[in-house]
Amino acid sequence: MAKVLIVGGGGREHAIGRAMLASPQVTAVYCAPGNPGMTLTGIQCVAIAEMDFVGLGDFVRQAGIDLTFVGPEAPLAAGIVDYFETEGLPIFGANQAVARLESSKVFAKDFMRRHQIPTADFTVFHDTAAALAYSQQAPLPQVIKVDGLAAGKGVTVAKTHAAAEHAITAALAVTQTILIEAFMAGFEFSQMVLVGGDRFCLLPTAQDHKRLLDDDHGPNTGGMGAYSPVPQITLAIRQQTIEQIIKPTIAGIKADGATFNGVLYVGGILTATGVQVIEYNLRLGDPETQILLPQLRGDFYQVIVDLCHHRQPTLTWQTAATYLGVVLATPGYPDHPQTGGAVPTLPTADYAGVSGTPQHLVSAGGRVMMVLAQGADLATAQRQAYAQLAQLDTGQLQFRHDIGWQGLTTAAFEQ
Repeated sequence: MAKVLIVGGGGREHAIGRAMLASPQVTAVYCAPGNPGMTLTGIQCVAIAEMDFVGLGDFVRQAGIDLTFVGPEAPLAAGIVDYFETEGLPIFGANQAVARLESSKVFAKDFMRRHQIPTADFTVFHDTAAALAYSQQAPLPQVIKVDGLAAGKGVTVAKTHAAAEHAITAALAVTQTILIEAFMAGFEFSQMVLVGGDRFCLLPTAQDHKRLLDDDHGPNTGGMGAYSPVPQITLAIRQQTIEQIIKPTIAGIKADGATFNGVLYVGGILTATGVQVIEYNLRLGDPETQILLPQLRGDFYQVIVDLCHHRQPTLTWQTAATYLGVVLATPGYPDHPQTGGAVPTLPTADYAGVSGTPQHLVSAGGRVMMVLAQGADLATAQRQAYAQLAQLDTGQLQFRHDIGWQGLTTAAFEQ
């Protein structure tokens, strides 16, 4: 029987922990550092920071952990997998070399250009004056991206030159490198892939909702809700994504001399000319994971063990229902989250930025929980989720009221 350690402390890690606990092979799941909301599910929290690689390694040895699964991007970018592998400790996640596909947008765009993977045209800038001069003559909208990790919030879609100027000036005041990309119009989706060497398997397609407010208004966030599957992403579009993006990406990593066990997350967009890559992540998405892993009909622990040994796993996903989740966040999120407010207790929710006790949770970060529902179709799942929310005392917590709207209203491009 197996023991599993999940590195991280958010809703994604809560969902990974649930999936691991559902395995008949798993007797205990630990999460470091975790959060008190996870204990409602039977996950045991360990007070070790996600960046304390030595402390995590010591715990793995002492507790007899059989597998470590890394949730967030920061420890991956900092080399947790490299450290564990040097210590001979089994771990699932991208090593530091591969994690650069997320931790550096310039590296990722150069990789895509080198391996002929479809993505938007881009120009890199280190100087504010040069970036502003380019922006003033470039067509609108423009996409301004910070080069490094930004917790999903380092992107500005500027619809005016004044907005672009503000974004460029603000970004280059705190970082040395930005990208200005051509805007791609289309239907965005998230396609996650579990990879073990040359072997890979796809999760169902999902759609995230990045903007804070209804109708996609307000600032970018880490994600305010998600649903899956996505009606507009047909089997033909999914196959196009595999052939033109996923397979060339995995082959490109190998061609560049790197090895890869972990998650490839393609932030894709379906345009009039086909599927293109908006960005790569090298970990499961948050909040998408929370509505993806419950769809697995099988042993998630065995899937990951197989991939770690470069064996093709057997996966079965449900196809009868749509899953939808709504994120609740503190007032002031994402720029100035106010902490210390009450957070409702719901055993079926996935918890993130909370402290306190399981029965008396309080906010300790921006996004605090996600309410999940399923239904025979997207409209039903949406109604079920908001019916649950109506029964909760959400206080001043903020959430969107339209999660799933694009899936209900947007027509896909014919492919």
